[in-house]
Amino acid sequence: MTGADDAMAARIVAAARGWLGTPYQHQASAKGAGADCLGLVRGVWRELRGTEPETPPPYTPDWSEASGREVLFEAAARHLARVPIPEARPGDVLLFRMRRTGPAKHLGILSAVGAGEPRMIHAYSGRGVVENSLGPSWRRRVAAAFRFPR
Repeated sequence: MTGADDAMAARIVAAARGWLGTPYQHQASAKGAGADCLGLVRGVWRELRGTEPETPPPYTPDWSEASGREVLFEAAARHLARVPIPEARPGDVLLFRMRRTGPAKHLGILSAVGAGEPRMIHAYSGRGVVENSLGPSWRRRVAAAFRFPR
């Protein structure tokens, strides 16, 4: 990783930490007012890159689970660079499958690796935007890792 990559990763994590404490609100992306997991990533994108590359259509909390479409995964692949999961580093976006056979429907930003357990920043119902451990139950659900464009 270059010095520029380290600096960008630090900026992404710092921007995401700025959202900590934002209440959970489905389909929202307003720091301090309300956000869901996608809204957090969208907000960090706006802070670091400016205008979002696309406006997400209305979506349900189940992320097309009935149809099996990979709506969230497809959107991430359009705008972020996919990286192998073992190579994920702070600042990268992780996509999660809540069920092994279901579509990816949650995401977070990896905030720390190395000594101790990895950590991530994400938003979810009942908790809002939080930073917590990427423990075994979360790690086994990681479906893909993506990096913000540099």
